[in-house]
Amino acid sequence: MFEEHVQPLVDFVVRHQAWAAPIVFVLAFAESLAFISLLVPAWGALVLIGTIVRAGGLDFWSIWIAASIGAALGDWLSYWIGLKLEHAVQNIWPLSRHPQLIPKGEAFIRKWGMLGIFIGRFSGPLRASVPLVAGIFEMPFWRFQMANFSSAFVWAASLILLGDVIARVLQVIWK
Repeated sequence: MFEEHVQPLVDFVVRHQAWAAPIVFVLAFAESLAFISLLVPAWGALVLIGTIVRAGGLDFWSIWIAASIGAALGDWLSYWIGLKLEHAVQNIWPLSRHPQLIPKGEAFIRKWGMLGIFIGRFSGPLRASVPLVAGIFEMPFWRFQMANFSSAFVWAASLILLGDVIARVLQVIWK
């Protein structure tokens, strides 16, 4: 199912490179937004788009910045939702179908604090709940944002560069 939705998107990016950065922004935002990230596994599309950076000549810097800002804004909105809705957020679909996410996120944030925001970005299930939990438990705004933005830039670079490495390996194998 994932491939049937991702491949047409990647093909579109190849044909219309001017849309690459806005598409990457939306994908990273969706991947980082609490409710949507459970439904849209966009990280795979970001890795595939990373393969195009080398193969198709996409500009790394614009893709990286778009993905980073999209990811940071997705977490920022998740934090704000947690701040405003507090524990009621657990009853909203699709989180209501995954009742373990908020308690796991809470334990993770209590143990790791600001570093937990950074680490949580790299774990699919935690990526959905850590910013919400940070908001629910009123983590100081600037502490959250420092971890949020720094982790977003590292995460986006990691996915794009992973795609680049895959493209390089495939080039070596096919030669």
